[in-house]
Amino acid sequence: MTVRAFFQAAKVEGFQSPYDTIHLKIFYPAQISKRKGERNREILPVDLEKAPFPVVIFFNGFNCDAQQYQWLAVKLAERGLVVILFNWIAEMIPGITSLTPGVDFEKMKPTIYRTVPTTLALPTLLAKVEQLQSEGILAGMLDLQRIILGGHSAGGRVAIENADPDFFPQIAASFGYGLHTMATLLLGYEAGTILSLPDSLPLLLMGGTCDGVIMNNSDLYGVSPGNTTTPVIRTFQEAITGGRNDSYLVLLDGANHFSIVDRLDSTLETPLLDFPATQPQESFRLLMGEIISLFIDTYVRHQPEASQSLEQLLNTANPLIKSFERK
Repeated sequence: MTVRAFFQAAKVEGFQSPYDTIHLKIFYPAQISKRKGERNREILPVDLEKAPFPVVIFFNGFNCDAQQYQWLAVKLAERGLVVILFNWIAEMIPGITSLTPGVDFEKMKPTIYRTVPTTLALPTLLAKVEQLQSEGILAGMLDLQRIILGGHSAGGRVAIENADPDFFPQIAASFGYGLHTMATLLLGYEAGTILSLPDSLPLLLMGGTCDGVIMNNSDLYGVSPGNTTTPVIRTFQEAITGGRNDSYLVLLDGANHFSIVDRLDSTLETPLLDFPATQPQESFRLLMGEIISLFIDTYVRHQPEASQSLEQLLNTANPLIKSFERK
């Protein structure tokens, strides 16, 4: 399947220029056009085979350019999904301007958490999805009741924390890599606190055994550096009750914090905290892409064959999979 993309921009209410604009890149399944005019404008018609399309909104990690996740967007679009990546430069932390997934730290405080969304970007992104459904090349081709939230690091946390039908009824599932819900001391929590998750939709939580960023930030949560996967495992064990067998924890052996990205940006500070991965990026990306695709096909598209393939993939001896749990 051919994949094409186009760009959009959207304003975020409550922010002042120039930090009030999100830039989006939207990937969709396309058909090769024989009409010269369309080829010249680089506009290809939509491949209608799997329409209406579920929509994946992917939240990047702090200071991670959306381009670093294009490999995943292309893979998911090849499976018949519309995928939105975005860049938003703003001052989320006073005095620090960065690429941000739009975390609302104020809404993460103890007296507020879980009563309102913790995302500043998602309402704007959902409004853009509705606009895409009403005008342009994707008009009438989106499934507005099957929106999947995904993300990496802080963006992954934004995704799984806000996959709550009480806040956003159009969300159908969520996934994330390299994240946990341990609460920072700066917000007023006790050391080692794991914050709860909505626990009402299918969830895929992934982590790597060489995640140095999680381990080296332990002091933010008042805990001693321990196993690199302990906060991820505790999130799965304590933040959700489960009981529906649609919540997964997958730990990748030898993957680090940035194994999900295409090309690491060594000019930024965060990569310095990470540990070396023991396998090539491509190996982990191929595996993660397949797990995420099958998870969506199973729990959003409800394809029985995908469920069987997912179980087989996770249960087959694979040197890249350290362990997996489901509840």
